[in-house]
Amino acid sequence: MTVAARAARIVSAFFPDLAMDRWRRITSAQRTLPDDAVPVVLSREGPHGPVVHAASAAARGRGIVTGARVVDVQAIHPDLHVEPADPSGDREMLGRLAFWARRWCPWTVAEEDGIVLDVTGATHLFGGEAQMLRDMGARFAMQGLRARLAMAPTRGAAQMLARFGPQGATCGAEDVEDALGPLPVAALRLDAQTVRLLDRLGLKTVAALAAVPRVGLMRRFAGMAADANPLILLDRATGRTADPLDAPAEAQVFMARVRMAEPVIDPEPWLQGLAEDLCAQLARAERGARLLRLTIYRVDGEWRSRNVATAGPSRDAAHLVRLVAGKLDGIDPGFGFDLVTLEALRSEPLSLHQDRLDGARDAGADVAALLDRLTARLGPAKVSWSAWVASHKPERVEHRVPALATQAAPPPDIARARPLRIFDPPEEIVVLYAVPDGPPARFRWRRVVHLVARFEGPERIAPEWWRDRAGTRLRDYYRVEVQDGRRFWMFREGILEDRRGGAPRWFLQGVFG
Repeated sequence: MTVAARAARIVSAFFPDLAMDRWRRITSAQRTLPDDAVPVVLSREGPHGPVVHAASAAARGRGIVTGARVVDVQAIHPDLHVEPADPSGDREMLGRLAFWARRWCPWTVAEEDGIVLDVTGATHLFGGEAQMLRDMGARFAMQGLRARLAMAPTRGAAQMLARFGPQGATCGAEDVEDALGPLPVAALRLDAQTVRLLDRLGLKTVAALAAVPRVGLMRRFAGMAADANPLILLDRATGRTADPLDAPAEAQVFMARVRMAEPVIDPEPWLQGLAEDLCAQLARAERGARLLRLTIYRVDGEWRSRNVATAGPSRDAAHLVRLVAGKLDGIDPGFGFDLVTLEALRSEPLSLHQDRLDGARDAGADVAALLDRLTARLGPAKVSWSAWVASHKPERVEHRVPALATQAAPPPDIARARPLRIFDPPEEIVVLYAVPDGPPARFRWRRVVHLVARFEGPERIAPEWWRDRAGTRLRDYYRVEVQDGRRFWMFREGILEDRRGGAPRWFLQGVFG
């Protein structure tokens, strides 16, 4: 047992239902949640269609497990309520929780499914270890999160007890091996293959693994990485090997502020100085602002703020002043304010660079500045551009997203020609005469009859079985040219005797040129 392990006190906070708890909190503010008896799952894309990412208590009670295909689960449980998961949002929330948890100690780290806190020397500030764990559980519950907590002398032991031990379990350096002994070997966070191997060897608990002579096991696991080797992980958990907590440094704060000798009403005269001070701080750190917040503090104790986002990292003081100045309307100064702050809530790396030698303007910077000004004036929902997703259905390939929410991306490569103008939804046409299982010879669209002069196709697009409902029919696409030279992109939905409906229907999807 190392000296550090004897003195350390590590807390592991495990959130078994983080994704579902976060979904409930967000959804409850927008609409009514489904009844508790209704099984609810969050889905994410898998290799063969959507899979279950998280399940509610009612869903788990019916045997629904994570990783199962949503279509298979829906076939067994028709009343299943499916919502999209947000794994990136869950990870971001864990990061915020890790920094929020520094109310208890200065060293915290976010994990895949929880956070770890080094509370060494801080437990007495909260009335002891038991009282600190109760305070943590209560404060997490206030945020709608169910947390399993444990305290141990090592990081590995705390993680194992939080996930497989009783709620609020604690142990010291002298009894850590006794506390971990009854736990299954899966508590060491091993991969499934290693757990199966140990199970075949009869080593089902940590105590059984610790009792086996190490020479033979070390030979068997010699080629494994340190983070996957059960013996190394056991040594870390019991304190025989050091496992320090590498807490990330707190994010650098970029803030400019100005205090007034007496209350004022209009903050605009101070914006230039605030922006120049903030940009100087960003330049020293070689970063650019992506999200700004202007805050005024009134003499009556109230405060008002306005946020401004940028399309790209920027430390152009004049540009930032124009953006912030456009947000001043509607701020209620009350009886005046005596403190103004301008803070970069989010920043990104922006290296120092030299302007072009030919004196020409950077077109990319001009576009970013234009997007910033339009978004600040019209709102983020009014300024958008195209985002692209992988889909066989042409109407699903493109969707609109706020311009400041993500970077623009080129459209996906498509092997065959597609028209620039796509109708969504496709417009149904009346086929007056068609070649059997071929293109229409004559069709009527928008009350005008067209005679087909030439065609190319078909290009068959099958339904997306992991997304479309049962009974969706396949499509045969044709590029046709009519007698007046215009070219259309149309498809026949379904084929004769496909047992998925009546006669096939024709639709016009797009226009070339």
